Amino acid sequence: MAKGYWIGRIDVKNEEGYKPYAAANAAIFKKFGAKFIVRAGQFECPEGSARSRNVVIEFPDYATALACYRSPEYQANIKVRQPHSVADIVIIEGYDGPQP
Repeated sequence: MAKGYWIGRIDVKNEEGYKPYAAANAAIFKKFGAKFIVRAGQFECPEGSARSRNVVIEFPDYATALACYRSPEYQANIKVRQPHSVADIVIIEGYDGPQP
């Protein structure tokens, strides 16, 4: 079964205001079996536009990735994040087919 992923691109406007959001995510993500694949780090954007932070979070499957985002816990935490950042989040199913 293919894994599910969140791909997030974030610009944080207020680091101190953003910290409670990031701290609360640990328990939420643990509940849904999430694992960080990419969490900030060095990057280059050779095409298109970029935000200052990039995150890829892996979930056991696509349904679980959606369930985490839609959970009451995460929906409440979004309200903590929004005054302090701008985010693009894509929830996507991983590829589990043949490779080149």
